Amino acid sequence: MFEKIAYAAPQAAAAEANPLISFMPFVLLMLIFYFLLIRPQQKRQKELQKMIDGVKKGDRVVTSGGLIGTVVGIQSDYLVLKLGENDQTKVEVLKSAVSGVREDAVAAK
Repeated sequence: MFEKIAYAAPQAAAAEANPLISFMPFVLLMLIFYFLLIRPQQKRQKELQKMIDGVKKGDRVVTSGGLIGTVVGIQSDYLVLKLGENDQTKVEVLKSAVSGVREDAVAAK
């Protein structure tokens, strides 16, 4: 009998949380994602694009497929690479497929 009375008693009003505080964990999570994931990736992408734009004839480059060749021709959106020692082996590769410039370009000449 006393239990029914206890359940029927009015409860103290719950304090309303500030909506700004309730969104704070989401805002902090987005800031963490930005500074740890998004910003460094954008920086790497800019450096890669700058490196690709700086490629010139005679540079040895590595493609994303693993080919290593010497640049013998440059077009607007692709490069012509010479693979190996044979001058007849030439390949056209998109500039976006270049993943790096080899530092041993001087030794290959």
